[in-house]
Amino acid sequence: MRQATICYKGKEAGTLKQHDDGSFTFRYLEAWLADSENPSISLTLPRSQPEYHAEYLFPFFYNMLPEGTNRQTVCKANRLDSDDYFGILMTTARYDTVGAITVKKNKEVK
Repeated sequence: MRQATICYKGKEAGTLKQHDDGSFTFRYLEAWLADSENPSISLTLPRSQPEYHAEYLFPFFYNMLPEGTNRQTVCKANRLDSDDYFGILMTTARYDTVGAITVKKNKEVK
């Protein structure tokens, strides 16, 4: 299982996990949900429930991935499989993204 911390404007909002079967889970942190001032990170991942499950990478996160030549360059430079969407996300969304969301890689969980 691989996991990453999802940050909203630099503040930890939740955890994204890729399970061994390839499915994904996004979970808001309790502290994030406890503060009513904190927004949902996406319209498709509202604060109305603390955990979401999907067979594939959630579209919100998939849309943060580079495309075309940029994806090829990232994959070649970082020795990533072009179909390893979670790996690409953790590599490219660490510091500077178009929106308020960044992704911090966590240590591998066994």
